[in-house]
Amino acid sequence: MRSITVQMAQRGVISIPKAVRDSYGLRPGDTFTLLDLGGVFVLSPRRSEIDAIADSIAAQWGEDGLTLQDMLAALREERDSRGR
Repeated sequence: MRSITVQMAQRGVISIPKAVRDSYGLRPGDTFTLLDLGGVFVLSPRRSEIDAIADSIAAQWGEDGLTLQDMLAALREERDSRGR
C-alpha cells in the first residue's frame, strides 16, 4: 500500500492525483462512498456495502412485520442483560 498526500482546497475540494484516476479509470462525475472510521477516512469509488446490507435488513424486517423501534428495543434488552 502506498501513501499519497493530498491537500484540501477551498470549499473542501480534494483532487485525486492523475496517476490514481488513470489507474482506476475514474472520470469526472463518478461517485464515491466516504466512510469515517473514527477520524480515519476511507474513500471508495463504489457504493458502500453497508447501504446494500441495510436495505436487505430493512426488507426482511418489513416481511417479518418488524420496525426499527422493535430492533432498537431488542438491542437495548440484550445490552442490559449483559450488564452493559
